Amino acid sequence: MVPVIRRLAGLAIAACTLGASLAAQAEGTDAQRTQFRQAYATASQQGGDAWRAEAKGLETYSIYPYIEQAALEHDLRTLDSVRVQDYLRRYPGMIPAADLRRDFLGELARRKDWASFTAMYQPGLGDSLACFNLQAKLSRGEALVYDTDLADLWRKASLPNSCDPVITAAHDQGLLTNERLWSRIDIAADAGKGGTVASLAPWLAGDDVAAGQHLAQALNDPATAVRDAATWPDTPRHRQAVTLALQRLARKQSSAADTAWSQLGSRFALSEQQRGAIANAIALFHATDFDESALERLAALPPGAQTDATREWRVRVALARQDWAAALAALDALGTTQKDDGEWRYFRAVVLAHLGRQADAAALFRSVSQEATYFGFLAADKINSGYAICPASMATDTSREAALLAEPALDRAFELYAVGLQKIARREWTAALAGRDAETQRLAADLAFRKGWYDRAVFALSSGDALRLYEQRFPLARQDGVVEQASQAGIEAPWAYAIIRAESAWMTDARSGADARGLMQLLPGTASNVAKKNGLGWSGGESLYEPTTNIILGTRYLSEMAQRFNGAPWLASAAYNAGPYKVDQWVDARGTLDPELFVVSIPYKETREYVARVMAFAVIYDWRLNGNALPISTRMTRIGSPYSLPASGAMRKPVTCPAPAVAKPAPPSAPAVLEPAPAAASSAPAADEPKDSQR
Repeated sequence: MVPVIRRLAGLAIAACTLGASLAAQAEGTDAQRTQFRQAYATASQQGGDAWRAEAKGLETYSIYPYIEQAALEHDLRTLDSVRVQDYLRRYPGMIPAADLRRDFLGELARRKDWASFTAMYQPGLGDSLACFNLQAKLSRGEALVYDTDLADLWRKASLPNSCDPVITAAHDQGLLTNERLWSRIDIAADAGKGGTVASLAPWLAGDDVAAGQHLAQALNDPATAVRDAATWPDTPRHRQAVTLALQRLARKQSSAADTAWSQLGSRFALSEQQRGAIANAIALFHATDFDESALERLAALPPGAQTDATREWRVRVALARQDWAAALAALDALGTTQKDDGEWRYFRAVVLAHLGRQADAAALFRSVSQEATYFGFLAADKINSGYAICPASMATDTSREAALLAEPALDRAFELYAVGLQKIARREWTAALAGRDAETQRLAADLAFRKGWYDRAVFALSSGDALRLYEQRFPLARQDGVVEQASQAGIEAPWAYAIIRAESAWMTDARSGADARGLMQLLPGTASNVAKKNGLGWSGGESLYEPTTNIILGTRYLSEMAQRFNGAPWLASAAYNAGPYKVDQWVDARGTLDPELFVVSIPYKETREYVARVMAFAVIYDWRLNGNALPISTRMTRIGSPYSLPASGAMRKPVTCPAPAVAKPAPPSAPAVLEPAPAAASSAPAADEPKDSQR
């Protein structure tokens, strides 16, 4: 367990240093918070009742129930149902009660105390507990009923381990017919869950066993699957396996997939749709591999095999080859929604300019330049105009603010944030604002901003007119030393701010699946190396949740990336996201391209959008800090050309608000523009997305 006192102290520093309190806070609040932290730490570390003396007088404090829950969670292995039920009775409907119920049910399942489990269980607590509930049913000698017990679970591509005994029992009871097995295998295969397919395949009937196993092989080891496919029978299920194997092999080895396809294409009577899916994958990943034949492959795809991804990559490859006629044809082939995207409107203007259609290009550049986005800023540089940023302010409504602050759930959220329990605070926040109207959510976000809880404003103010609330969406938080530390590291403060905004959206406790932590999302190993190189103190990975420590180390690491790439912020940003070695590979392949063409052809979707996002954020933060902005093109030097920090007299761009004063929101398909990609959130990667960053 993380030392709770130390962690709470660090997060409390984060809460204090990241923002100013509302002026109207009561005098006793700080004392309550200090007392809560100590009592909570004691409850979390010792359990029992020692915390009660430390918490005396806090009984009416809104987050007091969390102290007792922490003690009960510590004692989970020795708790009895009476104590838990007593807590649930006293705090019905509260998040700590729900958490305690869920965790204690898991403990009862571990004990196999199925009678107590059944008495406390409630539906809707997740798949793991649902399967434990079915285990309880089996323990009573009751048979499973497919429609009521299994049908919903059976539609899941993967299930927790607690479901394994239930699924085995369902098989033994004859509930898993061949048809039902294949239905779930298909769901799992579509989701890429080869383990699920492999576990179910042995229960199939007759020759279907081999087909299921080959399907699992296609998912788990596509290279071996395509090698062995020459001996497979030409059945519908084996065609499915061959299709999947070739698609997945193309993702890792496009040339190997190409060779295998030439050998297997005539052996299996694949449908037109299957052939199209294979051709799509091979063409797409030849493009991301910088293959010379990629443009021709993409252009030759039949209409039924094309997707938004292949149509866009046809444009990207043509731009990277600087084949302007091919690029225009590819732009013309985009779907209607794609054509309206700012990225492709901008590059249509670029292409038209290269084809000598200057008037058409200028008109498009003017249109795109009215948007406060990466492409809008690039377009403004093309026509030498100011940046179109139209800030708005939140109207104050003191009576509604007071009413919001008086709501118990929102009060708990703010108090939990103030004492450093940010993860729980976000859950209370979400529960408090679920289903509320947009104006209420904006008002709450502004309250959070003024309390220094910046990430709530960043996420809440992310669409429509709220995009113009730049003060809330792009907080400065000067007191955390960003400007000073950036200067000491030899990098620009607006760029450092932009990295923080893009990496964590100001969540000081952000933690990614790769274990990157804090505001600038540093891996502990990287942070340790940076500290050693720079003669800085290092007290372990938990210190990365302290904003000051994170910013000191993050700016130094950012400086390392800049030095590696001749100071270029845009290339260093790519390296910060994808890792410097991967960027080296891209530079070796396409290092002669103009920066904007290099960025548009970065193989990883995440990194491509990340660079665009950071460069746009740097412009906005430059304006926030200085009232004007360094041209975005200045920070995007050609590869190999040195970039120097701007001199005091460097040319800067004015920021204006053209009429009508409305900033066009970024379309959902283009998060590269202004909205953050939270570090802690991750979904299945798109076809051309990267593996984990090297930070």
